[in-house]
Amino acid sequence: MKLYQMGLAPNPRRLNMFLSEKGIEVPKVEVDTRKREQFDDAFIKINPMRQIPALELDDGTVLTESVAICHYFEGLHPEPNLLGRTPLEVATIMMWERRMEQHGIMPVADAFRNGNPFYEGQAVSGGRPLPQIPELAERGLARIDHFYELLDGFLEGKEWLATDRITLADITAFVAADFAKVVGKRPPENLPNLTRWYSAIKERPSAKA
Repeated sequence: MKLYQMGLAPNPRRLNMFLSEKGIEVPKVEVDTRKREQFDDAFIKINPMRQIPALELDDGTVLTESVAICHYFEGLHPEPNLLGRTPLEVATIMMWERRMEQHGIMPVADAFRNGNPFYEGQAVSGGRPLPQIPELAERGLARIDHFYELLDGFLEGKEWLATDRITLADITAFVAADFAKVVGKRPPENLPNLTRWYSAIKERPSAKA
């Protein structure tokens, strides 16, 4: 088993946090997207979508998409549980995880990939040439502010987003908030619920995985 990833990128990072919370260790192969190694022929054979992370199993099967890989490991190692023990918990966690992708991960990606000269001609991951749209970068920045306000409201009276424990939903939201610093949008300190929650996750060993 090999996990192809780049630790600094948001999707591999949330998978790394997930694995750390579970105490699972997987051999890792670094794919440096700053050097565009995801476009090397050797990696394209692993994942023709040219995206990380990608998990290659011992029988040659390849799983891609960070959430899908999380589900795979949750099935192998149900505890500590991060994806739900009952149908209601599973649905609730997936609901919140999806919200965090839509309102957190996606705005940061829009701001980053449409505003960074490095991604000129590659504004969307996956290898298909697409031009940057400066207006999407501007909208992404505005949506990050909205995300922080939403998150602060969602956390009112709650320690965690979905259940009484940390789950993948919290990990996704944290990774979005932490990665937003690359576009100058650190979590504001005037939102008390967000500040408490963000600080609590930042102190967990998984945040440094």
